[in-house]
Amino acid sequence: MTSETIKRLLNEAFKPETLEIIDHSAAHAGHAGARSGGGHYHVTIVADAFEGKSLVQRHQLIYKALGDMMKQEIHALGINALSPSEETKGNH
Repeated sequence: MTSETIKRLLNEAFKPETLEIIDHSAAHAGHAGARSGGGHYHVTIVADAFEGKSLVQRHQLIYKALGDMMKQEIHALGINALSPSEETKGNH
């Protein structure tokens, strides 16, 4: 359920061109964070909102969009946030 909620929140906040969420929670079962109920996720997102923003600013925007999920449902979040122009450069 958490992956779907992450996807919904990020879609609403950024209207991304690309959004991929990978749930790595099962690989971390049994470690301290897993016992608290928080999952391990990796997000790849391409959106206009990241154009001209630093890495820190991009992460802050994502944390803000996810809000309270960062306190309990998400224990670890890997983020690959790109602007559309950066994604295009990477494909050439």
